Amino acid sequence: MHIVIMGCGRVGSGLALALEKRGHSVAVIDQNVDAFRRLGPEFGGRTVKGVGFDRAVLTQAGIEQADAFAAVSSGDNSNILSARVVREIYGVDNVVARIYDPGRAAVYERLGIPTVATVKWTTDQVLRRLLPEGSEPVWRDPTGAVRLIQVHANPAWVGHTVGQMADAARCQLPFLQRMGSALVPERSTHFQDGDLVYAALTRDRVAEVESVLEAEPPRD
Repeated sequence: MHIVIMGCGRVGSGLALALEKRGHSVAVIDQNVDAFRRLGPEFGGRTVKGVGFDRAVLTQAGIEQADAFAAVSSGDNSNILSARVVREIYGVDNVVARIYDPGRAAVYERLGIPTVATVKWTTDQVLRRLLPEGSEPVWRDPTGAVRLIQVHANPAWVGHTVGQMADAARCQLPFLQRMGSALVPERSTHFQDGDLVYAALTRDRVAEVESVLEAEPPRD
């Protein structure tokens, strides 16, 4: 794949190096040529001075052959404008923009432009670690109706299967986090001490599912 990245800050340079390491072709756009130093001498991709909504700059970066585009500069307006230009003029479907204002992020998600709201993501991460109940979702669809939440299961569930937990909560438990790694469980997978459980559900069932899994398992 050829991937164009606008913004060579810590996020952009990290993305570029990670993608190149995985064998992808990468071009990085930034207004400040000094920012390209973050890529290091081993970076083999293209570096282009300019902004991501300038068609000449995008052409130089190979946007006409691009499979994906990421706008991760420090400016919300630049990121969104670049994402729209790339999607609407060049027809690149796989586009994502980093947005600092979560209100804007929700609007652009509804317009079909995937966004990563940096401040909201950080806030949600902290909330999920501070609040054992009623925590912010790990993911939600643009309407907020469907979400993925991290549930703090009662230790009494240890030894029970994921299938038993899912049946009790009446929802899908698509993955666990075990010892720092994600695990896609089978129904027969046993819940272990220290596991973090993730539930996929509708917004109206959050309190119910949390209540079921945070309580002791029902007795037969």
